[in-house]
Amino acid sequence: MAHRTSRNGYENLVERLNEFPQGATPSDTLYQILKMLFSEKEAELVSKLPIRPFTIKRAQKAWDLNQKEAREILDELASRAILLDVEKDGEHVYILPPPMAGFFEFSMMRLRGDIDQKVLADLFYQYMNQEEDFIKDLFTEGETQLGRVFVNESVLTNDHALYVLDYERASEVIKNASHIGVGLCYCRHKMEHKGQACDAPMDICMTFNNVAESLIKNDYAREVDAAECLELLDKAREHNLVQFGENVQNEVSFICNCCSCCCEAMIAAQKFGMLEPIHTTNFLPEINETNCVGCEECIEVCAVDALTLEDDVAHLNEDICLGCGNCKQVCPANSISLKRREERVITPVDSVHKTVMMAIERGQLQNLIFDNQALKSHRIMAAILGAIIKLPPLKQILAQEQIKSKYLGNLINKFN
Repeated sequence: MAHRTSRNGYENLVERLNEFPQGATPSDTLYQILKMLFSEKEAELVSKLPIRPFTIKRAQKAWDLNQKEAREILDELASRAILLDVEKDGEHVYILPPPMAGFFEFSMMRLRGDIDQKVLADLFYQYMNQEEDFIKDLFTEGETQLGRVFVNESVLTNDHALYVLDYERASEVIKNASHIGVGLCYCRHKMEHKGQACDAPMDICMTFNNVAESLIKNDYAREVDAAECLELLDKAREHNLVQFGENVQNEVSFICNCCSCCCEAMIAAQKFGMLEPIHTTNFLPEINETNCVGCEECIEVCAVDALTLEDDVAHLNEDICLGCGNCKQVCPANSISLKRREERVITPVDSVHKTVMMAIERGQLQNLIFDNQALKSHRIMAAILGAIIKLPPLKQILAQEQIKSKYLGNLINKFN
């Protein structure tokens, strides 16, 4: 029997997805998901796309097609929210987002008839909630994670205002966004098809700036103004949802309003809390044991089970607490206050800074340096650099706190 030596389009696509720090753990379920979202021809074409934003000219060169053919394919993929389609520095560019936060979520952010969303939801549930390898890799590899929690601003005092920076406020993200889009919550939509969704609001997934621009253009999100989005933020807080957004200071692309039962980020925090899968706020609850009445309201509202009742008094596990402040919001005895964490949480400057840090920590920096490798010499250099980065001493040096500081962010900005 002849041995199979050629790779199909889906295998090439999986390899391409895993060149990015937020990849996709290979499994039979993943291939079934990709077959629902891509034809094999599309998978093969997308596997040849760069990691960084690219133009039509770059795509047609990679695909060896004329400009008209390349544009038709790119626009078709963007119309299904597989690619993002944006204007950057006056030029039309496309971006292949990672699976999460990216085209996995986008596929469920609206009702659609071109694919069976019930089957897709079942596959997502299998891949993320049962197999777990993808979620564990996504949320626990390295120190720099894709998402962070925003503090519930309604419980902040005037004293807290001195220590909360603008980028730590969801309201400021909303007010400063160039575009705002709202779509269905991927997580609750998925669980609705499983018959397990909670009663938290569904039409409340927020996207911003370039991501929102593309999703609005292609009818995957509806455009809203800042006032309506702030009202939705208040609605989310009324339901004690946790605001989980992109782990960057500038140009935040999304804020999810997460429940403890449906949302991937909160489920990851419950399962892998000690591995710090989500960046916390810079606050921790402080419980006045004398005033605590043991009502368990705070325990019920905690999305990550950081609160328990011991001797009729609420007790906090600081190691897994997200610092969202929702427990303070529901405490009827006013026995919970917020205190600052001893060590301030560092947030990457922007998506480039975040991606570089994630790549360093995951031994993938060579994929960013030699993006869309074409020359044999580049492949050799990439392999050498990859081997060097994997050496523990150098990796530790590259990932140390000084490199994660604002100076790296400033350096990166010079080359953007």
